[in-house]
Amino acid sequence: MTDLALRTAPTRTEGRLPALLGYAAVRALGLLALALVSGARGADPRTLLSARWDSLWYTRVAELGYGYEVRLPNGDVHSDLAFFPLLPWLERLGAALTPLSSADTGLLVSALASLAAAAGIHAVTAHVYGDRAALYAVLLWAVLPVGIVQSMAYSESLFTALAAWSLYAVLTGRWVGAGVLALLAGLTRPVGLAVVAAVWAAAVREHLRERREAGAGLRAGAARLLGVVLAPLGTAGYVLWVGHRTGGGLFGYLDVQAGWRNGFDGGYAFARFVGAKFASFPSALAGLGLLAGVALVVWLCVTCVRQCQPLPLLVYAGAVTALALCASSYFGSKPRLLLPAFPLLLPLARALAGWRPRRSAAVLGVVAVASAVYGAVWLNGSGPP
Repeated sequence: MTDLALRTAPTRTEGRLPALLGYAAVRALGLLALALVSGARGADPRTLLSARWDSLWYTRVAELGYGYEVRLPNGDVHSDLAFFPLLPWLERLGAALTPLSSADTGLLVSALASLAAAAGIHAVTAHVYGDRAALYAVLLWAVLPVGIVQSMAYSESLFTALAAWSLYAVLTGRWVGAGVLALLAGLTRPVGLAVVAAVWAAAVREHLRERREAGAGLRAGAARLLGVVLAPLGTAGYVLWVGHRTGGGLFGYLDVQAGWRNGFDGGYAFARFVGAKFASFPSALAGLGLLAGVALVVWLCVTCVRQCQPLPLLVYAGAVTALALCASSYFGSKPRLLLPAFPLLLPLARALAGWRPRRSAAVLGVVAVASAVYGAVWLNGSGPP
C-alpha cells in the first residue's frame, strides 16, 4: 500500500475494546505477580512502582521544582534537569486537584497513559494491517519482559501514548494533531526526537508526492507546515531552557546528561560491555543472551523494512532503536528504552494473526505468565534504573 492509500483508508475502531481488555488483563496479571513476590520478600509493591529509581526524581521535580542534584564521590553530578517535565507537571496537577500524592498521581498517569498507548498501538496497526494484527500488537507490547515498567511512575507509557497517536495522526493526514502530539512527546523524553523525525520524514515525502502529482491545495500544505513547525518545539524548548539555566547554551543539556554518564557514542560502550561478558564462563552466558537480544532487534528492524512498513513507522522505530542501543547510558536500562519502539512488534503480530486463534492465545498466555514473573522478580531485584 502507498502512503496515500494508508492516509485515506477508513479508520478501524471495532476491535479496540477487546484489545484494551486483553491489555488490562495482562497488566493486572503482572501487578498480581508483583504483589505476591513482593509479599514473600517483605517489600512494598507500591514503593517499588512509585518511589524508587527515576520515579523518585520525577516526584521531587513535581513537588519542589528543578534545581536538585547529587554529587558522587567520583565527581559525577546527577542533576534533575536530565528529566523532561511533562510527567512531573501532570503529577503536580494531579496532586493539586485530587487527594492523591505526587507519587500516586504518577501511578495513575501511567495507568491511564498505558491504556492510551495500547489504544494508539491498536489504531496504528489496524490502519496498516487490520484489526486482527492490531490485537496481537497490543498484546505483544503488554507481554514484553519489561512490561511492568508500563505500570510504574515512569514516563515510558506516557511517551508511547503520545508517540503512537502522533504516528496515527501522520498516517491519517492530521498534520496539526501530529505536530501537537510530537511537541508533547518532546516534553516527555529526549527520544521525542524520534517522533519529530517521523513527522518531518512523512511531511517531506508527502510534499514531494504532491509536487509530482500537482494535487493538493494550499490548506493541506499549510496544515502540514504547521505540524512540521510544532513538532520539535517541545524538545527544543526544554533543551534551550536547560542550556539557559545552566549557562551551557545549546550544549547545556548534553552537559547535564554527561554528568549521568549518558551520551551517544555509536554503540561503542555497549559493545565493550557485551564483550567484557566473555572474559569468564558464567558471564559469557549473559553475553550470549545480550547478543541474541541485539540480533533479534536488528532482525525485527530489517523485517519491518522488508515488509514495507509506512515511512513514519520505520523512521520512528529506527530512531528509538538507534538512540537506545547506541547510547552510553546504563546498560541495564536498554530494554526499558526500547519499550516505545512498538513498530518492531508488528512483524510478530502479523505472524500471530496468521495462526489459529487457540495457538496464538496459548503462546501469548505462556509468555504473559513468564513476563509477569520476570517483571516481579526484576523489580524486587536490580530493577529498571
